[in-house]
Amino acid sequence: MNSLSFSLFSFFFFFFVFFFLGCASFILSSLYFPEKLLVLLRDGRKLLGILRSFDQFANAVLEGACERVIVGDLYCDIPLGLYVIRGENVVLIGELDLEREELPAHMTRVSAADIKKAQKAERDATDLKGTMRKRMEFLDLE
Repeated sequence: MNSLSFSLFSFFFFFFVFFFLGCASFILSSLYFPEKLLVLLRDGRKLLGILRSFDQFANAVLEGACERVIVGDLYCDIPLGLYVIRGENVVLIGELDLEREELPAHMTRVSAADIKKAQKAERDATDLKGTMRKRMEFLDLE
């Protein structure tokens, strides 16, 4: 198959897929041209992976999925493998550009143990701030 016939084939393939199959076209095209996605879940977690399937309820299957945890300027990608996401937990699905850098240059990649420590420290600081607010409510500064 020469390059001209391949380009004609790919043109007609995309024409058929995107104009005649409607919503199912994305599923079919993702099987042939997998895209890396970012999925934001209702509990605030961010999952990255390659979309393998989804349905009308936004249930999705990600291959090579990982959870990206960000705390301040630190981040960690925790591998999850093949991951099934229930549609009611999906807030946002976005395609990632593979040519662009995913994170700003100032972000530092750390191990999973280090990110867990940073999460605990951030949670403790937030809890302390909340208890200080409760203690100061009696002043009624409004």
